[in-house]
Amino acid sequence: MEQITVGQFGLVYNAFSFTFAAMAAGTLFFWLGRSQVGPAYKTAMTITGLVTAIAAYHYFRIFESWTDAYDVKNGVITATGYAFNDAYRYVDWLLTVPLLLIELVLVMRLSQKETVSKATSLGFAAALMIILGYPGEIATDNSTRALWGTLSTIPFAYVVWQLFSGLGSAIERQPESARGLIKQARLLTFASWGFYPIVYMIPYTSLSGGAVATGIQVGYTIADVIAKVGVGILVYMIAVRKSAAEYGEQGLAAVPAK
Repeated sequence: MEQITVGQFGLVYNAFSFTFAAMAAGTLFFWLGRSQVGPAYKTAMTITGLVTAIAAYHYFRIFESWTDAYDVKNGVITATGYAFNDAYRYVDWLLTVPLLLIELVLVMRLSQKETVSKATSLGFAAALMIILGYPGEIATDNSTRALWGTLSTIPFAYVVWQLFSGLGSAIERQPESARGLIKQARLLTFASWGFYPIVYMIPYTSLSGGAVATGIQVGYTIADVIAKVGVGILVYMIAVRKSAAEYGEQGLAAVPAK
């Protein structure tokens, strides 16, 4: 384990704690929010809540692993000998990153053929991106990290191309009240995903030792909150506006809960 200071330990500790709480709260909000949207958008809200539920579980495990790896007594921090298990984060991403794209596709309510095609291709590309990135994350030298990081950018580039080209015409067919929100969700997805490679490259900076470990862990947690809770809130708002446009306020209120 990298030698870190008490301050660095506390910063990561609080980041994990905050993110766990945010993901758990987001799960409750999104699942309870299913009652506020029409039947066509309930699946999207279910998946949105599932993303944060999976993340909440893994952040709890990450938090436990972090506290097991270090011991703080009388203002002095020492490694316990238990390795911090960063694999929890990649398992989380392998499950949630494809679902993040699928929830965005579902809330757009495309044709069945288009929905299946885009959800499958985007989900596969997202999973491949995570799989290719993991060997670099655990590599002990920067050249190996760079190799796998470069390979991971190939499916990432495909996802970005689909977000801005493949879904572009579909966005223009959306109700005007929701069109702007969908564009914001697309941009926020791109921005948050673009933050991950920046964090991935922290070992190449002038930082060293505990500062690198701290920067990576805090950076990834910030990106996760934005990508999962932030985008999830936008998906919820899109679903509410599209439901009102398609069912009407009174019609939506009359739709039985499922």
